[in-house]
Amino acid sequence: MQCVIYKGKRKPGAYLFVERADDFSRVPTTLMQMMGPMEPVMTLDLASRENLAACDPAEVRQQLVGNGYFLQLPPTDYPTR
Repeated sequence: MQCVIYKGKRKPGAYLFVERADDFSRVPTTLMQMMGPMEPVMTLDLASRENLAACDPAEVRQQLVGNGYFLQLPPTDYPTR
């Protein structure tokens, strides 16, 4: 499974994964507005990946199939618990 990873101008450290280049048809409008103008970062073959730097490739694949996108948020500076 191929995907294209984008970064938005308004949300540093956040990355949006979609199945096809420039196909944001399944991404909510509010999310697109929050991210701002999108810039492609890389194309990735998820089928050949067992791990990614900041997320689980199986979860990315599942979200891409189910929702049409996967949003990777930057790590937080503060503990959540």
